[in-house]
Amino acid sequence: MSAHVGVGPGTRLVRGRAAALAGIVAPLLFTVVVLAQQAARRDEYSPTAETISALEAGPNGWIQQFNFVVFGLLLLIFAVAVHRGPAADRTGALGPVLIGLAGVGALLAAVFPLREDAAGVTYDPGYHFVSGFTFFSCIALGLVVTSRRLAHDGRFPALSRYVLGAGLVAAAGVPLMVVLVLPDDAPLHDVAGLVQRGILWLVVFPALVALGLRLRAGGAPTGQAGAR
Repeated sequence: MSAHVGVGPGTRLVRGRAAALAGIVAPLLFTVVVLAQQAARRDEYSPTAETISALEAGPNGWIQQFNFVVFGLLLLIFAVAVHRGPAADRTGALGPVLIGLAGVGALLAAVFPLREDAAGVTYDPGYHFVSGFTFFSCIALGLVVTSRRLAHDGRFPALSRYVLGAGLVAAAGVPLMVVLVLPDDAPLHDVAGLVQRGILWLVVFPALVALGLRLRAGGAPTGQAGAR
C-alpha cells in the first residue's frame, strides 16, 4: 500500500516565491538589453523618436526579438507568483491571467517583428500593433485587478494602492499611445520612444519589481498561515 505525497502550503509558498523572482528579473533584464542595443546603435537609432520594437528592424534585430521572448516567458512565470501570493478574492485568477496575457503579447512582438524597408524606414508587416496593444492593455488591467486582490489580503495596503495607481496610469497611457503618439501624423509621434519608455520605465516596470519583491518577502496568505 503506497502513501500519496501531496504538495503542502509550504511547498507552494516556496514555488510562489521563486516565481516572484521573475517579476523582478524580467523588467531589469529587458531594460539592460534595450539600453545596450541603444548604445550600440546610437548612430542610426533614436530612443526619443523610435519605440523599443523598432530595435527589431535593421541590423541585429534578432536581439530584441529574443529579448521579447525572454521577457514574455518571465512574465508568464511571474503570473504564477501573483496567483499564489495574495489571498484569493472575488476577482479570482483574473489579475494573474491578465499579466500572463501581457507576457503572451511580448511573445507575439517577437513572432511578428517590425521590419525595415530598402529605404531604411521601419514598418509593421502585420500584427505587431496587436501584440503591443495586448501587452500594454493587459499589463495595465492586470495591475488594477491585482491591486484589489492585494487589498483584500490585508498584508499589502500600501502596495495595493501603489499597484492600483500604476495600473490606472498605464491604462491611461494606452489610448494616449494609440491616438496621440503612434500614428505617423500624431502630434506626439516624434517623441514616441520617449513616451513609451516613460510608461514602461517610470510606471509599469517599477510596479512589477515592487510587486515581485513584496511577494518574495510575504508570508502565507491570509487564512493559510499556520495551515497544515
